[in-house]
Amino acid sequence: MKATDVIADGFGRIREVVHEAVDGLAVELLDARVDPAANSITWLVWHLTRIQDDHLAAAAAREQVWRTGGWADRFGLPLPAASTGYGHSARQAGTVRVDSGELLLGYFDAVHERTLAFVRGLTAADLDRVVDERWDPPVTLGVRLVSVIADDLQHAGQAAYVRGVLERGRET
Repeated sequence: MKATDVIADGFGRIREVVHEAVDGLAVELLDARVDPAANSITWLVWHLTRIQDDHLAAAAAREQVWRTGGWADRFGLPLPAASTGYGHSARQAGTVRVDSGELLLGYFDAVHERTLAFVRGLTAADLDRVVDERWDPPVTLGVRLVSVIADDLQHAGQAAYVRGVLERGRET
Protein backbone atom coordinates (compact mmCIF):
# COMPACT_ATOMS: atom_id res chain seq x y z
CA MET A 1 0.00 0.00 0.00
CA LYS A 2 1.28 3.44 -0.88
CA ALA A 3 1.50 6.19 1.73
CA THR A 4 -0.93 8.28 -0.30
CA ASP A 5 -3.47 5.42 -0.18
CA VAL A 6 -3.26 5.48 3.62
CA ILE A 7 -3.82 9.24 3.62
CA ALA A 8 -6.77 8.94 1.21
CA ASP A 9 -8.24 6.27 3.50
CA GLY A 10 -7.94 8.65 6.45
CA PHE A 11 -9.87 11.33 4.61
CA GLY A 12 -12.48 8.73 3.63
CA ARG A 13 -13.01 7.89 7.29
CA ILE A 14 -13.66 11.56 8.02
CA ARG A 15 -16.33 11.56 5.30
CA GLU A 16 -18.05 8.53 6.86
CA VAL A 17 -18.25 10.13 10.30
CA VAL A 18 -19.36 13.53 8.94
CA HIS A 19 -22.18 11.96 6.94
CA GLU A 20 -23.27 9.85 9.93
CA ALA A 21 -23.39 13.00 12.07
CA VAL A 22 -25.33 15.12 9.56
CA ASP A 23 -27.45 12.89 7.29
CA GLY A 24 -31.17 13.14 7.97
CA LEU A 25 -30.83 15.44 10.96
CA ALA A 26 -33.29 18.32 11.30
CA VAL A 27 -31.82 21.82 10.94
CA GLU A 28 -32.77 22.77 14.48
CA LEU A 29 -30.64 19.90 15.78
CA LEU A 30 -27.75 20.69 13.42
CA ASP A 31 -27.68 24.24 14.77
CA ALA A 32 -28.48 23.32 18.39
CA ARG A 33 -25.92 23.74 21.15
CA VAL A 34 -25.96 21.54 24.24
CA ASP A 35 -25.09 24.63 26.28
CA PRO A 36 -24.53 28.29 25.32
CA ALA A 37 -20.77 27.91 24.94
CA ALA A 38 -20.81 24.53 23.15
CA ASN A 39 -20.23 24.06 19.43
CA SER A 40 -23.10 22.91 17.26
CA ILE A 41 -22.85 20.10 14.72
CA THR A 42 -23.11 22.79 12.05
CA TRP A 43 -20.13 24.69 13.43
CA LEU A 44 -18.04 21.54 13.95
CA VAL A 45 -18.57 20.26 10.40
CA TRP A 46 -18.24 23.72 8.84
CA HIS A 47 -15.01 24.33 10.78
CA LEU A 48 -13.39 21.00 9.98
CA THR A 49 -14.28 21.53 6.32
CA ARG A 50 -12.94 25.09 6.30
CA ILE A 51 -9.65 23.97 7.85
CA GLN A 52 -9.30 21.12 5.37
CA ASP A 53 -10.14 23.46 2.47
CA ASP A 54 -7.73 26.15 3.73
CA HIS A 55 -4.80 23.83 4.41
CA LEU A 56 -5.14 21.69 1.28
CA ALA A 57 -5.60 24.72 -0.97
CA ALA A 58 -2.41 26.24 0.43
CA ALA A 59 -0.51 22.97 0.01
CA ALA A 60 -1.75 22.60 -3.57
CA ALA A 61 -1.23 26.31 -4.40
CA ARG A 62 -4.89 26.64 -5.40
CA GLU A 63 -7.83 28.76 -4.39
CA GLN A 64 -10.15 27.39 -1.74
CA VAL A 65 -13.35 25.63 -2.76
CA TRP A 66 -15.06 28.02 -0.30
CA ARG A 67 -14.40 30.83 -2.78
CA THR A 68 -14.24 29.11 -6.18
CA GLY A 69 -17.35 27.02 -5.57
CA GLY A 70 -19.45 29.93 -4.31
CA TRP A 71 -19.87 28.33 -0.90
CA ALA A 72 -19.13 31.55 1.01
CA ASP A 73 -22.10 33.18 -0.74
CA ARG A 74 -24.36 30.15 -0.26
CA PHE A 75 -23.66 30.03 3.47
CA GLY A 76 -24.00 33.81 3.82
CA LEU A 77 -22.38 33.88 7.24
CA PRO A 78 -21.90 37.15 9.15
CA LEU A 79 -18.16 36.46 9.32
CA PRO A 80 -15.16 37.51 7.23
CA ALA A 81 -14.96 35.36 4.10
CA ALA A 82 -11.54 34.06 5.16
CA SER A 83 -12.83 32.83 8.53
CA THR A 84 -12.19 29.16 9.25
CA GLY A 85 -13.52 29.06 12.80
CA TYR A 86 -10.05 28.94 14.33
CA GLY A 87 -10.15 31.03 17.50
CA HIS A 88 -13.90 31.67 17.32
CA SER A 89 -15.61 32.87 20.46
CA ALA A 90 -18.83 31.17 21.56
CA ARG A 91 -20.75 34.09 20.05
CA GLN A 92 -18.99 33.76 16.69
CA ALA A 93 -19.50 29.99 16.66
CA GLY A 94 -23.21 30.59 17.26
CA THR A 95 -23.48 32.61 14.05
CA VAL A 96 -22.54 29.59 11.93
CA ARG A 97 -25.98 28.23 11.01
CA VAL A 98 -27.41 26.50 7.96
CA ASP A 99 -30.74 26.21 6.21
CA SER A 100 -30.18 22.51 5.50
CA GLY A 101 -27.85 19.62 6.09
CA GLU A 102 -27.51 19.37 2.33
CA LEU A 103 -25.73 22.73 2.25
CA LEU A 104 -23.27 21.59 4.91
CA LEU A 105 -22.65 18.24 3.22
CA GLY A 106 -22.46 19.84 -0.22
CA TYR A 107 -19.53 21.98 0.85
CA PHE A 108 -17.91 19.12 2.75
CA ASP A 109 -18.23 16.74 -0.21
CA ALA A 110 -16.82 19.32 -2.65
CA VAL A 111 -13.75 19.77 -0.41
CA HIS A 112 -13.47 16.02 0.11
CA GLU A 113 -13.45 15.31 -3.63
CA ARG A 114 -10.81 17.96 -4.26
CA THR A 115 -8.75 16.61 -1.38
CA LEU A 116 -8.84 13.07 -2.76
CA ALA A 117 -7.89 14.26 -6.24
CA PHE A 118 -4.91 16.12 -4.77
CA VAL A 119 -3.79 13.26 -2.53
CA ARG A 120 -4.12 10.65 -5.27
CA GLY A 121 -1.84 12.75 -7.48
CA LEU A 122 0.98 12.79 -4.92
CA THR A 123 4.07 10.66 -4.79
CA ALA A 124 5.85 9.53 -1.65
CA ALA A 125 8.56 12.12 -2.37
CA ASP A 126 5.94 14.90 -2.43
CA LEU A 127 5.15 14.19 1.21
CA ASP A 128 8.62 15.44 2.21
CA ARG A 129 8.05 18.89 0.66
CA VAL A 130 8.07 21.66 3.27
CA VAL A 131 4.78 23.54 3.24
CA ASP A 132 5.13 25.71 6.35
CA GLU A 133 8.40 27.15 7.60
CA ARG A 134 6.84 29.01 10.54
CA TRP A 135 7.43 25.96 12.76
CA ASP A 136 10.58 24.32 14.10
CA PRO A 137 11.00 21.87 12.56
CA PRO A 138 9.32 23.08 9.36
CA VAL A 139 6.08 21.27 8.48
CA THR A 140 6.17 18.86 5.56
CA LEU A 141 3.19 18.06 3.37
CA GLY A 142 2.95 14.60 4.95
CA VAL A 143 2.83 16.05 8.45
CA ARG A 144 0.27 18.68 7.40
CA LEU A 145 -2.01 16.04 5.87
CA VAL A 146 -1.82 13.87 9.00
CA SER A 147 -2.52 16.95 11.12
CA VAL A 148 -5.63 17.79 9.10
CA ILE A 149 -6.85 14.19 9.33
CA ALA A 150 -6.33 14.13 13.11
CA ASP A 151 -8.07 17.47 13.65
CA ASP A 152 -10.95 16.62 11.31
CA LEU A 153 -11.54 13.21 12.89
CA GLN A 154 -11.63 14.81 16.32
CA HIS A 155 -14.23 17.37 15.25
CA ALA A 156 -16.24 14.80 13.30
CA GLY A 157 -16.32 12.62 16.40
CA GLN A 158 -17.47 15.58 18.46
CA ALA A 159 -20.28 16.19 15.95
CA ALA A 160 -21.34 12.53 16.19
CA TYR A 161 -21.32 12.78 19.97
CA VAL A 162 -23.43 15.95 19.93
CA ARG A 163 -25.92 14.25 17.60
CA GLY A 164 -26.24 11.37 20.06
CA VAL A 165 -26.77 13.69 23.01
CA LEU A 166 -29.38 15.74 21.14
CA GLU A 167 -31.25 12.71 19.84
CA ARG A 168 -31.35 11.09 23.30
CA GLY A 169 -32.59 14.39 24.71
CA ARG A 170 -35.57 14.29 22.34
CA GLU A 171 -36.47 10.75 23.48
CA THR A 172 -37.03 11.78 27.10
